[in-house]
Amino acid sequence: MQPPFRLALNAKSLMSPFTGIAQYTRNLSLELEATGEVEIDYFYGLGFSPELRSVPAVGHEGAKRLVRATIPKPYMAARFVQQTAFSLGAARRRFALYHDPNYLPYRFDGPTVVTAHDLSWIRYPETHPAERVAVMNDLFPAALERANHVLTDAGFVREEIIDEFGVAPERITSVPLGARSTFHPRTAAECDALLAERGLTYRGYILCVGTLEPRKNLQLAIRAYAELPRTFRERCPLVLVGMKGWLTSNLESLMQPLVAAEQIRPQGFTADEVLAVLYAGAQALVYPSLYEGFGLPPLEAMASGTPVIVSNRSTLPEVVGEAGVIIDAEDERGLREALLRFDEDAAYWQGRASASLTQASRFSWRRCAEQTLAVYRQVLAQA
Repeated sequence: MQPPFRLALNAKSLMSPFTGIAQYTRNLSLELEATGEVEIDYFYGLGFSPELRSVPAVGHEGAKRLVRATIPKPYMAARFVQQTAFSLGAARRRFALYHDPNYLPYRFDGPTVVTAHDLSWIRYPETHPAERVAVMNDLFPAALERANHVLTDAGFVREEIIDEFGVAPERITSVPLGARSTFHPRTAAECDALLAERGLTYRGYILCVGTLEPRKNLQLAIRAYAELPRTFRERCPLVLVGMKGWLTSNLESLMQPLVAAEQIRPQGFTADEVLAVLYAGAQALVYPSLYEGFGLPPLEAMASGTPVIVSNRSTLPEVVGEAGVIIDAEDERGLREALLRFDEDAAYWQGRASASLTQASRFSWRRCAEQTLAVYRQVLAQA
């Protein structure tokens, strides 16, 4: 084994409520550390630390609103401060390589790897705040030029970036993500206590997981669910897991009558240990997203032994393979029929559940780390 090298890794995403990028950063880092081939220093916005930690920035919403209201271009002002801190810290530590897992790397006098998870601000700009779209349009092309190598989570996004920005194919690699061991099949006995606290029963609910925002296309799930027989809805509620996101007023209006009838059960942001049980106890996961850079919830549900119904958009067919039920992102009828078949055909459900476990086994965070490490070694050899 080659001697370990020193890696700078931007861990600023761990300072906010956990999103997919934070999950990626944390799980990749844990597995990279386990290889013994890298010594990682994590950048948390104002300085480096050798410790991987989660430091959610909570309790400062008032201050954030004040900054946005009083400072022109607050993101760029914050980035200037962070760039200064990063450069000072990097100069002292002499890193061999810098990896930014969140699109926009800081300037670094050395080899740089950047992970670009998707092009959602280009494909669906209306699903992002205008400031975010402007920042990404302004900074991302230069980030691609500075990077020695670009990582994506799926082949679909790799091809998008090549087509959209003209990145040379040899400079961009698709490295799939994984499902943590937390997500695995569980018996009814293992799930019943937690489910009972929420008024749910094992295999007696449909699950949706994701931030409540237009891109997740939850309107389709709610409209399709609302047209299911009332007897189905009364015994099999739709459980929504995810924090409130961007442009949710139409979604909330659509779901309000079903929430009042307790047929839709919003859970908000949910801790991993709870989410793992909700995955394992569900009859199915519905994930009709319009666009994804990967799609961790379907993979995590499949690893839990729960069949998934996903849209035919972007990376989702790539992730679920033949194990998932794939519908058009606008097909309410197809979604209703898939839900009814899972409910009525036990043999079909079991077949999809078994295929889901097989498909999920093809992905792991260990494999993700190994493939990422291979890219690091390639970049270092070419530097």
